[in-house]
Amino acid sequence: MSDYYDTLGIAKGATAEEVKKAYRKNALKYHPDKNPGDPQAEAQFKKLSEAYEVLGDEKKRSIYDQYGAEALKGGGGFGGGGFPGGGGAGFESMEEALRTFMGAFGGGGGGGAESMFGSMFGFENEAQGPKQGASKKMNLTVSFEEAVKGIEKEVALTNYVGCAKCEGSGAASASSVKRCTRCQGSGQVHQSRGFFSMTSVCPGCHGQGKIITDPCRECTGAGRVKKKENIKIKIPAGVDSGMRLRMAGYGDAGEGRAPAGDLYVFLTVKPHDFFERDGDNVIIEVPLGFGEAALGCKKEIPSPHGGTCKVTIAEGTQTGKVFRVKGEGIPNVHGQGKGDLLIKVVLETPVSLSNKQKELLTEFGELEKAENSPRKRGFLDKVKSFFA
Repeated sequence: MSDYYDTLGIAKGATAEEVKKAYRKNALKYHPDKNPGDPQAEAQFKKLSEAYEVLGDEKKRSIYDQYGAEALKGGGGFGGGGFPGGGGAGFESMEEALRTFMGAFGGGGGGGAESMFGSMFGFENEAQGPKQGASKKMNLTVSFEEAVKGIEKEVALTNYVGCAKCEGSGAASASSVKRCTRCQGSGQVHQSRGFFSMTSVCPGCHGQGKIITDPCRECTGAGRVKKKENIKIKIPAGVDSGMRLRMAGYGDAGEGRAPAGDLYVFLTVKPHDFFERDGDNVIIEVPLGFGEAALGCKKEIPSPHGGTCKVTIAEGTQTGKVFRVKGEGIPNVHGQGKGDLLIKVVLETPVSLSNKQKELLTEFGELEKAENSPRKRGFLDKVKSFFA
């Protein structure tokens, strides 16, 4: 597996902003819309998205830096004997081992430590009661204009939802629900091994305190069924590639009426034909003819919000000059105003000249004076000084 930092082309110590910029730059280059039918570009785009999903999240990045990608997939994160640091055995006393185990899992009575001891000493300790539903992830692509203005998108989603017939109980009727005789309805059982005593989830009812004797036919006792639904996702104005939206409760419904998980929407913004984004600012390059730049002119420039902006090009404008139109950029996604529209002038040398045009330009060149081209004169003076 390739290193995520190498995939994005950044150093391990890169800042969050550098990570974001590197992803945006590469994502635009390898985006499937810019490389239709190119499997290599598509594969690279997926690698970039995977790398950014980890390095763009502070917690995930910390885990990745310490333990590698496998730790994020449930594949490990600890070395040697299964304890942090790879120490494994070699403790001088039982007291030292207990301190290490308890410290590794947050102190004293946490579920992680209990699970560790249950495994070591043979206690039954199954899943802790009803679990919250699984969270979901989806990728969504929007156009540049949709990112600027914001939009509501309707998408199809297949989730586990609460069973309507049994209202999520999993039972065919109320009389089908009985108290668990193993734990007497408490949902917990107590077990001892030598000087260890533990309370764990009852394996008979999985912490529910009750069992179902006649399960619901619709969901076969699960309390939830799969269902395809259309949902609306509100995309706020100002979003950018790599951003993530969290929709609470739009994941799978939990078991036993437990809360539903969340839906995480990862966004990609399509590149625009002539607008380029720089933070909340928008850059557009505008070609000017020689006469327009020399004599000055007025231009109507397209705005990312639709319509046009009128800009006055001053007499003698040079190539590379940038004109700023305040507030015509992209709305800040956090509501902190708008960026600007930056109009970069590019002087275009005329081609395919007619004889008359060539004649006039030749005449113009003969009439040119040093003060007409100060940059040219300054350059020639420096060249003369260099060879002097």
